[in-house]
Amino acid sequence: MEELLELRQLLEQGKIHEALMLVDELEEMSLSDKINKIDSDGVILLIHLIKQKTEKRSTRSWDVSIENTVREINKINKRRKSSGVYLNSAELMDILQKGYQVALKRAALEAFVRAAFRRKGRYEAEELATMVDGQETLAEALKLIQQ
Repeated sequence: MEELLELRQLLEQGKIHEALMLVDELEEMSLSDKINKIDSDGVILLIHLIKQKTEKRSTRSWDVSIENTVREINKINKRRKSSGVYLNSAELMDILQKGYQVALKRAALEAFVRAAFRRKGRYEAEELATMVDGQETLAEALKLIQQ
């Protein structure tokens, strides 16, 4: 809000160059916020895909979470006026790749693969990583987002 007031003042004072610089800064802040939200939702999407693959099953809760996160990512990424997107496929994949290790760690906390019960513990992220094809999971996540 403070930036908008400053923008108004700059325009009222006729300082167009400074106002345009502030507009650029505001655009960058907005895009950064969208990227952070997409990253967060992307991690949730990947967690559920990883759990589906490691447990070789799905639950209604996971399916609903996947649908919701895909919908949120698409809503955040959609440009309202031009009907385009903020982030293209390569940029989305980059965000997913960066979040994959975080998703593995969080999925390891939640995954209760049958074999883990026998040893009275849960899998570590490194163990899950050997059970899941990371590139395949990332490709599936991107495909879901782009449907």
